[in-house]
Amino acid sequence: MADTIHLSRRNFIVATGATGLTIGILSACSQPTGDTEADAPDYSDLPPNPEVNAWVHIDHDDTVTVRIARSEMGQGTLTGLAQLVADELDCDWDKVTTEYPTPGENLARERVWRDFSTGGSQGIRGSQDYVREGAAAAKAMLIEAAANEWGVPASECTSENSIITHGPSGQTTTYGKVANAAAQLAPPLEVTVKDPSEWKIIGQPKPRLDTAEKLTGKQVYGADIQLDGMLSASIKQAPKIGATLASFDAAAVEGMPGVQKVVSVRNPFGEGNNAVAVIADTWWQAHKALQALPVEWQGGVDFSTAEFEAELDDGLTAEEAFVGNGGGDVAGAFANAAQVVEATYNMPFQNHACMEPMNTTALYTEDRCEIWCPTQNGEAALAAVSEASGLPIEQCEVYKIHLGGGFGRRGAPDYVQQAVMLAMEMPGTPIKLLWSREEDMIHGFFHPTTKGRVRGALDADGNLTGLHLRISGQSILAALIPQALQDGVDYATFQGLLPSGVDPRLEDQTLKYSFDNFLVDHAMRNPPVRPGFWRGVNLNQNAIYLECFMDELAYAAGRDPLEFRLAHLQDSPEAAAVLQAVADRSGWGSDDGKARGLCVMYGFGAYVAACAEVTVSDAGELKIDRIVAATDPGHAVNPQQIEAQVEGSFVYGLSAMLYGEITFEGGEVQEQNFDTFNSMRIAAMPEVETIIMPSGGFWGGVGEPTIAVAAPAVLNAIYSATGKRVRNLPIKDQNLRDA
Repeated sequence: MADTIHLSRRNFIVATGATGLTIGILSACSQPTGDTEADAPDYSDLPPNPEVNAWVHIDHDDTVTVRIARSEMGQGTLTGLAQLVADELDCDWDKVTTEYPTPGENLARERVWRDFSTGGSQGIRGSQDYVREGAAAAKAMLIEAAANEWGVPASECTSENSIITHGPSGQTTTYGKVANAAAQLAPPLEVTVKDPSEWKIIGQPKPRLDTAEKLTGKQVYGADIQLDGMLSASIKQAPKIGATLASFDAAAVEGMPGVQKVVSVRNPFGEGNNAVAVIADTWWQAHKALQALPVEWQGGVDFSTAEFEAELDDGLTAEEAFVGNGGGDVAGAFANAAQVVEATYNMPFQNHACMEPMNTTALYTEDRCEIWCPTQNGEAALAAVSEASGLPIEQCEVYKIHLGGGFGRRGAPDYVQQAVMLAMEMPGTPIKLLWSREEDMIHGFFHPTTKGRVRGALDADGNLTGLHLRISGQSILAALIPQALQDGVDYATFQGLLPSGVDPRLEDQTLKYSFDNFLVDHAMRNPPVRPGFWRGVNLNQNAIYLECFMDELAYAAGRDPLEFRLAHLQDSPEAAAVLQAVADRSGWGSDDGKARGLCVMYGFGAYVAACAEVTVSDAGELKIDRIVAATDPGHAVNPQQIEAQVEGSFVYGLSAMLYGEITFEGGEVQEQNFDTFNSMRIAAMPEVETIIMPSGGFWGGVGEPTIAVAAPAVLNAIYSATGKRVRNLPIKDQNLRDA
């Protein structure tokens, strides 16, 4: 078994020079290679082994290749799923590698790999059962093949570390030696997966399988793809919402260096052409020509975020709203309240701002179309290729590439369709479409802007007797998947606030607080802005609305915010446990002068909590000193990767809280690069302490739930430090000491 090395990323990077960083981490990530070249057997004269089954291929040298259908975008799903398969297979982890099957293969094999979509923190929890079953089936076939060779009952054989042993005789063989014979056997009709008490690889902090290639620059992303004879394309889409292409003067740039063709591009989501692209020998040549190209646009919507505020405000008090959860006599509770507390919060539009802009490389011929693409949904990308090319889906293929960031944005196939349309302009020539940073910022699928008005009724003893949370804002489902609405209700709007039993697909988004009289509803106000599933989706703003207000209620009632929350978590010991854990670790209640804030939520099937410590200077400048985070995902596949995910989600969530804001004027996005849509730098990042406390019995997510607790914990800590409530985000340009 490879040694496990724990690295504090922040401290290590700050304290280590570039050369030491590379050498140190490569040493930490290196794995034993087994036989040296001198004594390794030579299998070059043997034909390659066939796959044992769809999930597992084993070479003669015992190298195990695990097929991973989900996408890797930095969240560690690739390694986590490999751990699930390797543990169930009883193979040598030091000889495990991975590869992506293609969506076309999946279709041809009757979707043997099932779902290729990666989102909603479903990468591991949504496929853990069938990948483990597939590995257990492969192991049974390997053991049966060895038993057949020895002429003994399979029940007398055991497996460990890629070696099969016949107990009575002591005979042994390796997986690689029997893989060919195993592949000829019929798979077992039933398999039993291991009990968690038997896990040896699952639950261990294994180094990620893709780290070394990233550090050495060998990792290929979509923007790195190089094919023989390939040309590059840069695209410019109508900057105004709903506008179309009126005209362009191709002759003005056709003589520029490298330019091959200037073409108009159809709108993947609407009527007419809404973009123009230049195809050239290199991307820079294409982009420079595109910048020089005279273009005229027509039509569009004069949408302004400032003006839309009035619609959001109207929704806060509108009589008509969709009910997401509720019970008891809310009106009566407010009528009899000794004290009524009210607050309104807002969340602006957000951009995914992936570090790697959208891109796809496409090769089209009359009878086939293939793409090389970073995508969160390989099957949706395959369907998009077929639709854009007009070819039957069986004549199309998608080769998935590691994503340079996804966060929900790369679940949409608009850039895929554009690349195919461009490749159709030059059949037989690979065309790589790469968006500029500005295009990526302007033409995103934006996390909706919403407002939340929360009212609470307290009795004379400071007990919460009634709560009403009104959400006003856009419905993602109404815009993207209207068929998913239920009697007009977008239940995804109520993530983290839902009752149990609404929809099996939303059972991982239920409210864990217990309130006697409670109502949460949604006044749908849909702007013309295209929405998108942004990491954590609606759980993020709902956590701010609920958890910041729970803090306000506690102080209004003269009660400790920890005790106040715990009083309403009597029916959820798991949620109470993570909240208590961060309080204990952070020193909640100690008389040390530190300003702290709490938050607890349940989302994507996991229980999460955070306690933030902040300092606010006399000049009103914020410093986030420390965040203690606890998560209970049920089963923790790779604790080291969970820590990294928590830290990474805090970068994302805190960046949105501090800086993130997309605004529109005249229908155009105003923030077009990182100079106006900022992100946290490492110097501003707080120390993060992660408590992983898997209680077992369920599979929760990791990548998204913890992002929701970062901002509320910090906002509540700011109040502790200053006595000022911050209810309008982002924080930038606000003096936190002003009354």
